[in-house]
Amino acid sequence: MTTDERNHHVLAWGCIADDVTGATDLAGNFVARGYSTIVLFGLDALRASSTPESRLADVDVVVVALKSRTAPVDQAVSESLSALRFLEGAGAERIYVKYCSTFDSTPRGNIGPVIDAVLDATHETFTIAVPSFPDTGRTVYNGHLFVGGDLLSESSMRFHPLTPMTDSSVPRLLDPQTRNRVESVRLDEVRAGAGALSARFGELSSGTPGTIAVVDAVTDDDLATISTAASGLRIVTGGSGLALGLAPSGRSDAHSITVAHGHRAILCGSASLRTREQIARARSGGVPWRKLDLDEVRTDPNGTVARTIEWARSSWLDDPGSTPLVYSVDELGDIAGADAGFDAAAAIEDVIGAIADGLVDAGARQIIVAGGETSGRVIAQLGVQALAIGAPIAPGVSWSEARTHRGAIVDLALKSGNFGDPDMFLTAWHALDAANEGGRA
Repeated sequence: MTTDERNHHVLAWGCIADDVTGATDLAGNFVARGYSTIVLFGLDALRASSTPESRLADVDVVVVALKSRTAPVDQAVSESLSALRFLEGAGAERIYVKYCSTFDSTPRGNIGPVIDAVLDATHETFTIAVPSFPDTGRTVYNGHLFVGGDLLSESSMRFHPLTPMTDSSVPRLLDPQTRNRVESVRLDEVRAGAGALSARFGELSSGTPGTIAVVDAVTDDDLATISTAASGLRIVTGGSGLALGLAPSGRSDAHSITVAHGHRAILCGSASLRTREQIARARSGGVPWRKLDLDEVRTDPNGTVARTIEWARSSWLDDPGSTPLVYSVDELGDIAGADAGFDAAAAIEDVIGAIADGLVDAGARQIIVAGGETSGRVIAQLGVQALAIGAPIAPGVSWSEARTHRGAIVDLALKSGNFGDPDMFLTAWHALDAANEGGRA
């Protein structure tokens, strides 16, 4: 795309996401509303998107996937502003700052500092914060974030190794992170309707400093009301659920991707409860499986990679239609006992990334990856710079089409550890099978 073409193209939305699976989650929700969407990975992909091969002219929404959720605050802010400049240059009419629906953060950030920086850079003084994603059980009521029927602080997120969430009040979590005033908009104000809610936003937007309004939402109808009321806002922030509240675009080809033909595999670096349930269901469902040995990962990572790839090759030789499953955790104790000074999570991510590269070389073309950090490592190892988003698998999870650094077309499903039904590893392939004859999904 030339500079002139970029300047004349208008994107409905430009989105800044703080991790890989969050980006694909948000993109899938835009696609569900009929918006053709592409995900770009990191700053290198942004630079590459100015080339004639860019697909930006064909899309309604661009989501930039950063790896900034747990990065140092200054780095998260700098990368988010770089993404913002790119999206504005690409013609984005509105900006969506996306963070996790469980508001994963530390007392210093990075959610608040990034919102502040984006508001400052765009000269805006008001935005909303809507973490709710009811389809995945994330809701906000009276300012408190629930995961299913549990308060966030009583959910499994309280044990998160990087961002333990021990408070459920979104305003309390956000307030120490931002220079702006934090206000709450309760459910009864949302249920008063879009007109009344828009007026409430107008009241909150006056005065200094700027304001971030944390808005309750417990159903998709609430999200629709919020989206309508916020239609005049240049900047919105939240989890990916808010995109489901948008009016449909009417486009019928928003989720058409190529079905790549080849072997299948599942790679799991996540230790989340839901992923562990999915692993157990897949194992009981008869898929061949191999659990990574943490001692071998530490002492012989290259050998671990080679042996795992050879095992997968053997599985496909015995049954070309099999789906080898590689994972690292049955229970949290598997990684809790790692040697001091050994970053088990990072080592597992590196090994799974290398395994993914080897499996694609061996003919894998349809791959599920579980875990946000693991997905980011796999994307980097495969040299993927962009994803076109296709058929949904579950709330927050979709198939996507990618091209690797060696030119192979692969279908990837990148899932947050906590997302997807327990049977997902057995059923996710149905969307590709249904589209197999036409070659598009």
